Amino acid sequence: MFIKQLSIFVENKPGRLAEITETLAAAQIDIRAISVADTTDFGILRLIVNKPDAACEALKAAGLTVTLTSVIAVGIDDVPGAFSVALRLLADADIGVEYMYAFISRDEGKAFVILRVDDEKSAVEVLEKGGIVSIPSEKIYNM
Repeated sequence: MFIKQLSIFVENKPGRLAEITETLAAAQIDIRAISVADTTDFGILRLIVNKPDAACEALKAAGLTVTLTSVIAVGIDDVPGAFSVALRLLADADIGVEYMYAFISRDEGKAFVILRVDDEKSAVEVLEKGGIVSIPSEKIYNM
């Protein structure tokens, strides 16, 4: 139900993302979803990968600052307004969304969204009651 996300502190300089992805490739880690939030000098690279614990070890061995964070993944019908329904369910339950990002789904007619919320357990319950399916970690890691 909960997904392990890697958050990596990244200097904002040419080639840094290439080095990180090369480290992952050398460790046979496959990226499932990616997001970068940046400022002038640094950024936070967020990744969902097929083997999060191994990726964390490889990146730390390469000298990077890495943390594992718990997030949820949901499958949203790929139609206008479907995502707003999910966000309204969370808002009505007073569950805050810290950040989110979407990625391509292999399921026909679905879009997948990663959500970092302030109460994961309640968020999953509220969303599932509202017909929004949470995606198990095994499915995400094995896409």
